[in-house]
Amino acid sequence: MTTKFPRAAAALLSSSPTATTRSLFSPASRNSPYQYNQHCHRSQSKKSSLAAVLFTVTAAAFASSCPTLIRAFSIGVGGGTITGKNSRRFAIVGANYYQHHRYNHHQQQFHHRYHPLFLGGNHLPLSNAKFTSITSTSQRRLSFLIANTRGGASSSSSSIISSSSSSLAATKSTTATTSAAEMMDEVKAAAASKTAQEKLTAMRQMMKECNVDVYLIPSDDPHLSEYVPAAYMRRGYMTDFHGSAGTALVTTTTTTAAAADVNNDNEEEGEVAREGGGEAYLWTDSRYHNEASLRLDSHHWKLMKQGLPKVPSITKFLADMAVKHYQTFGRPLVVGLDAYVHSAAFAKELKEAFDEASKDVVVVNDLDDTNGSGAENVVDAAPPSSSPPVIGVIDTLDGRPNIVDSIWEGRPALPKNPFRVQPMEYAGMSVVDKVAKIRSEMKDKKATLAVFSALDDIAYLFNVRCMNDVETCPVGIAYATISHEQVTLYCDEEKVKPTEVVEHLNSADVTIQPYENIVDDIRSHLASDLRNKVWLDSSRSNYALSRAIPTSAHVDAQNPITPMKACKNDAEMRGMRRAHIEDGAAMAEFMAWLENAIVVEGRTVSEVEIDEVLTACRAKRPGFMEVSFPTIAGVGSNGAIVHYRAAEGSDLLQYLDRTKPVLIDSGGQYEYGTTDVTRTWHFGENPSDEFRDMYTRVLKGNIGVDTMIFPENTPGFVLDVFARKALWEVGKDYGHGTGHGVGAALNVHEGPHSISPRWANKEVLKKGMVTSNEPGFYDDGNFGIRIENLLEIVDVAANNEDGEGSPPSKKQKKEGKAFLKFARLTQIPIQKSLINLDIMTDAELDWLDTYHDEVLQKVAPFLEEGTPAMKWLVKSCEKIERNAMRNRR
Repeated sequence: MTTKFPRAAAALLSSSPTATTRSLFSPASRNSPYQYNQHCHRSQSKKSSLAAVLFTVTAAAFASSCPTLIRAFSIGVGGGTITGKNSRRFAIVGANYYQHHRYNHHQQQFHHRYHPLFLGGNHLPLSNAKFTSITSTSQRRLSFLIANTRGGASSSSSSIISSSSSSLAATKSTTATTSAAEMMDEVKAAAASKTAQEKLTAMRQMMKECNVDVYLIPSDDPHLSEYVPAAYMRRGYMTDFHGSAGTALVTTTTTTAAAADVNNDNEEEGEVAREGGGEAYLWTDSRYHNEASLRLDSHHWKLMKQGLPKVPSITKFLADMAVKHYQTFGRPLVVGLDAYVHSAAFAKELKEAFDEASKDVVVVNDLDDTNGSGAENVVDAAPPSSSPPVIGVIDTLDGRPNIVDSIWEGRPALPKNPFRVQPMEYAGMSVVDKVAKIRSEMKDKKATLAVFSALDDIAYLFNVRCMNDVETCPVGIAYATISHEQVTLYCDEEKVKPTEVVEHLNSADVTIQPYENIVDDIRSHLASDLRNKVWLDSSRSNYALSRAIPTSAHVDAQNPITPMKACKNDAEMRGMRRAHIEDGAAMAEFMAWLENAIVVEGRTVSEVEIDEVLTACRAKRPGFMEVSFPTIAGVGSNGAIVHYRAAEGSDLLQYLDRTKPVLIDSGGQYEYGTTDVTRTWHFGENPSDEFRDMYTRVLKGNIGVDTMIFPENTPGFVLDVFARKALWEVGKDYGHGTGHGVGAALNVHEGPHSISPRWANKEVLKKGMVTSNEPGFYDDGNFGIRIENLLEIVDVAANNEDGEGSPPSKKQKKEGKAFLKFARLTQIPIQKSLINLDIMTDAELDWLDTYHDEVLQKVAPFLEEGTPAMKWLVKSCEKIERNAMRNRR
């Protein structure tokens, strides 16, 4: 079992310092992945060597624990040796830094995160790599971690770029702590180790001890993050559904069944969630309807498909449940929740729903105890009998652990990975200047303290990044406050131990406080002067923080970092443009390999191998840190699962050949920028007419948004219709939004803006924002199509090459209205052979030719002449043969 390998290996470790060795090894033949050629090199100088840990693992451990890792080790890595062609042992010894030498303008010694040690499922040969010695400072900081692989590619993938002059194995982290990906896999293993009935039975027992009727389990951490550390994956542990969005609801009784009778398009769900003395529900959005339905145990869980008709919101559902509960028992429904992982806005909405629903309820009796338990943490108090009855209350169970934690054996610890400094070259604005701007806005709001909870806000504010606290997100666990006298970062002391971080924060006069002090410090600030006011955005902060602030002292508005972070400065945009060009080069290298494997070699490629090789191609690019989100590689019907994630051994795993399309949604976190791109490919000669038609309509939608010119201060939802127009013309649509914001070397999903049919988000689009443009179409059980580019919002006068141009004209200023447009960031070709030219306009075809010319001009300088990647890029960017393709139709 691959997820168990690191621990299995650890049990067999032996260590000894040795001189640095370097071995370049590869499978002797495609049919014998366990045979390796030995190429050993022993350092001539102990001064330049790395004191290494010798990992010795028996063949039995390979065969039983991680057979796929053997295949994944068909790679050349700096500092490693296989001892004996037929030996039952192998050793990984040391590591040398890898100097990227392909392009002269990128001559630099890599940061220690880029070392060529294989760290997790991605593999390329290092046949002609150049190496440099590890410095003594880096040597002290470097530690080894073999991260678990999600599968393993066949041996032929090890020759993917054998003609390249250099390559670098993809890494996840070099910190001494367990990687975020590995910890997530441990959560999945723990979730699968017990049945739904076992977990729900234990859960309900704890709920009864706490005197709550309902308990809510959201996806969130205390920072309301989209992706969370493993320690907060409580909903995933309980439900065995591990998508990024969803809330579970567990009850202790079945008396509320009538409240749950909703139309969910599932004939079997009417009998679901009634075993074991209670009910259990999961709400999730349309991105995860398919995945959740496959993951949930339908004998114990009922899927509530958000967005479908007659599926109530959680607050409406609980309000209806409270009415029935009150009428049945004559007392309020007690809803238990952890105040640290629910937003203040949700708690307010739930209380308002209870109050509204109670207006039509007849008082059963006057209750002395609002919940029959004497709980001290109940939010509401019973009103006099002349008022509407209290039908529902919230109990935050203060002083008790989260109920899921009480039954979760071996729950992961909170991560303590160190911050790293984001250079001014990429940040573009100093911490001191950011603080000054925030303090100026605090004066306008008459706030004496500003509190920041979102992890990307904190990373942005302090110009720091972190790896492995949250998988694929370069943020660290922390809070922050700014008063007119002090700037405070609340985090574990381990996170600020690096000397460069200490010096960086000291230069901005930042005070460090323990992570858990945040609530007490807010209360102390308010108590120090009754005139003090706290600026806290309740929509982006947890309930525990919000309830510490009296309403009269609460400035509840969008925090000042949100718009600053959304509108990128010049340095951030330069980094984003560079990241997308590097990403385009990586994708060209990957696509040349994939097309060759499918079309020329005629073999099949698993979704896992697609993920691994694509990540390995990105890892070769200078400044690459990790993927920006788990890669979605969906072959055939899996492409219709919007946030699908392939795993070795999964019943859903499919293999790509010439008969099926593949949807690949992926991205990279580079030191200087963040990428996110989706393309749908098909290598068959005759895809169905339906597929071509839907593909073309999705492309038309992408072009429709891309070419829009719109006045400043236009809300994103106004543009959404242009992405759907071609699909609507034939009665088709897609369930997700069209665009989301993207951070600059930060989270791949960033607010506050979006392009979506949901009118609730009225945030206007501004110059400097980055948004995705990703219309799609999904035929459940058959295929999925999505075409996604990232776009930069620029002045209408700007040229598309760099997003810069002349400022708004005097006439525009005089009329009081400036206009904006999009400049393309993504530099990856779109497959032309899938287009139905009969429904494309000449203007749309001109757009495609112009885009491909732009891609070629920008990406070609980053590839070597004559390589498969360059040949693929040139061919893919050729002008479309309009008449020939129409005649073929």
